[in-house]
Amino acid sequence: VYLETYGCQMNVNDTEIAWAILQKSGYARTKELDEVGNLCVLSWPRREKAEQAIWNRLRHLKALKARRQQARSPLRVGILGCMAERLKEEILHREKLVDIVAGPDAYRDLPRLLAVAESGQRAANVLLSLDETYADILPVQTSAGGTTAFVSIMRGCDNMCSYCVVPFTRGRERSRPVASILQEVRMLSEQGVKEVTLLGQNVNSFRDMSEVQFQSAAAPVLSRGFSTVYRAKPGGLRFAHLLDQVSRIDPEMRIRFTSPHPKDFPDEASVLQLIRERHNICKQLHLPAQSGSTRVLEAMRRGYTREAYLELVHHIRESIPGVSLSSDFIAGFCGETEEDHQQTVSLLREVRYNVGFLFAYSMRQKTRAYHRLQDDVPADVKKRRLEELITVFREEAARANEAMVGQSQLVLVEGPSKRSASELCGRNDGNIKVIFPDAETEDAAGREAPGRAQPGDYVLVKVTSASSQTLKGVLLSRTTLSCSAACR
Repeated sequence: VYLETYGCQMNVNDTEIAWAILQKSGYARTKELDEVGNLCVLSWPRREKAEQAIWNRLRHLKALKARRQQARSPLRVGILGCMAERLKEEILHREKLVDIVAGPDAYRDLPRLLAVAESGQRAANVLLSLDETYADILPVQTSAGGTTAFVSIMRGCDNMCSYCVVPFTRGRERSRPVASILQEVRMLSEQGVKEVTLLGQNVNSFRDMSEVQFQSAAAPVLSRGFSTVYRAKPGGLRFAHLLDQVSRIDPEMRIRFTSPHPKDFPDEASVLQLIRERHNICKQLHLPAQSGSTRVLEAMRRGYTREAYLELVHHIRESIPGVSLSSDFIAGFCGETEEDHQQTVSLLREVRYNVGFLFAYSMRQKTRAYHRLQDDVPADVKKRRLEELITVFREEAARANEAMVGQSQLVLVEGPSKRSASELCGRNDGNIKVIFPDAETEDAAGREAPGRAQPGDYVLVKVTSASSQTLKGVLLSRTTLSCSAACR
């Protein structure tokens, strides 16, 4: 079997789950397309451009299938994940591009689906589940020896934002038991992984109901000025408990999480306290805004105003000094006026994010916007507004990053820089890329002989220059996460 992954970090994790299931059923994995009998494309295209790229890939594979059929070496093509669930009929019947379609809750069924396809029939399973979390399956890491890994803690989403197709393609929220998450993180620690990112569509609404004693807890409090379209659910072990337990496993392993929802950071939230106090929980938060206009936020069903969002940003910065913030923005949502757009521009300037993910709006079937709103912002206007947002974001991110020039940053080494074999690349606590020379250096604690930094090492780098996306600096020493925290 040959696996191709497109889209988000959740899809990377889903690939590892699918591969773990196939491996147990006797499948071997290859990186050579010529050797393969089954090819699975795992996709989650939330935007039109990404979806079109996958259609193009499937049409290319259709031609490859025809050539392989003539050579009497049949190739079966499957599409897995959210696109499979959303466009099953079109993929299987109208285009006739694939043999296997498996939605995000059907990976356990892959061996059967492949067996059906091998008999010459098309096979599909796109049923969504109310309880599937793959809790008993330890994902097989696709990059052996890697320094970082993603760990899925929950699936689905209940927020029902009007632009978002996730509740319809990945189903409703359900959380993986804490015990299985801790087991996976311990396994990754033993394998030498130095950074774990906890993944979910809405991680800070995590709620483990797997044990009876967990079910008496009160319903959570929302951030001040925030609301939801659903009633808060009582009971369960919450995200703060999980984050506390995960951070205790390995003091030399960094912990990140994404994506949280702003509504789940109330004033008294122990999550913010944990981030401030634990040296191995990164001082970095993804805080999706989507728009700076209260009117547009209401149309998006985000559950907050511009003012409530800004109040939360100020509260977070007071709680976690030096925190790095990232965000998502959509340009040209239904009904967005030029005034609405300028309010988003001003929000970007006021908050000054370190990292941003900005996209032009593309209407998705099944969403509330598809049924209730009009995609009435012309494509050229969306493009121009997106370009303006990107320009402003880069200007402000460059200013934020320039404030780090002259400072020492703790960097987890990931490997050689893509642009120069004489330089190494890694990321600092705020998840910003840092480039520095590959040179021999001392060990900060003096416990090891001088040597070159390797992937998985922590190093101190003095920043000498900065751009909107990258820091550059000089290597000071190798160190450890615990030693660096003790020396602050």
